[in-house]
Amino acid sequence: MRWLFLLLLVLNVFYYVWHQQEAPLRAKDVTPLSLYRGSQQDIRLLSEAADVARDKGKTLQADADCLYVGGFARQETAQAIERRLSGMDVRVQALPKDAPEPGGFWLRVAPESRRLLDDSKLQNLSKEFNELKHKIMLCEGVAPAE
Repeated sequence: MRWLFLLLLVLNVFYYVWHQQEAPLRAKDVTPLSLYRGSQQDIRLLSEAADVARDKGKTLQADADCLYVGGFARQETAQAIERRLSGMDVRVQALPKDAPEPGGFWLRVAPESRRLLDDSKLQNLSKEFNELKHKIMLCEGVAPAE
């Protein structure tokens, strides 16, 4: 029995030394997460930005965001939706094919007319015009229009 105890003791010492050789001698230096994020720390959803601005007592510039509808491959379809929106007293402006993003013809809804287009009306229009998409983006593009 003594020999079995001594054998297990020697095996445990051997096992301990073996694992100590595999373990790192010192802990790795860990860089704080705040340094990795850098300038991305202030990224928020638009809904969160509205809540934060209200909490701080600031007023959001609603005129800085415009509603864009479109994404049509054919200009005739864009003209049809323009006529349909004009019939609803919604002022729109046709944009060049490459603005605000490539991939179709887009219409910019005037900020004062944006309240006339709620989600239900946009859904009805998207049923009528299959390709209809809508986005809310900044009114002034990347480059000034000349």
